[in-house]
Amino acid sequence: MDITIHASFLPHTDPDASLAFYRDTLGFEIRNDVGYGGMRWITVGPADQPDTSIVLHPPAIPGITEDERRTILELMAKGSYFGVNLATADLDSTFAKLEGSGAEVVQEPTEQPYGVRDCAFRDPAGNMIRIQERREEESLIGRNGTGESLHRSER
Repeated sequence: MDITIHASFLPHTDPDASLAFYRDTLGFEIRNDVGYGGMRWITVGPADQPDTSIVLHPPAIPGITEDERRTILELMAKGSYFGVNLATADLDSTFAKLEGSGAEVVQEPTEQPYGVRDCAFRDPAGNMIRIQERREEESLIGRNGTGESLHRSER
């Protein structure tokens, strides 16, 4: 099978604030910005990864109740409704840039007990944005020579 991740979806509560965060703070390019029926979908992604995108979408679609909409917004505000994991080669520099931009820090760079070093922020809608440090040795160890990933227990 040849399956790749093409797009992931994150809700937004303020399209302009989300666009500014993903474009100006994270450095993603804007690939599409579509409005329809008073709602807005914005597609962003890293310039060097044209086949991988994040679609920022309205948090509540027509047809849900006001109570359901309120619940979704409450979960978003806590950072527990949606999230995305990103990766960088230089976590400390990335953290400093994001912290300096005024992004809401959830966790400073930390060595996790499960073997990764990461940090966490919230985007303007409250979505959890975790950023993991890429480690060259993990990339090499994690492949079995055929391009297939190995589970940690198989390494």
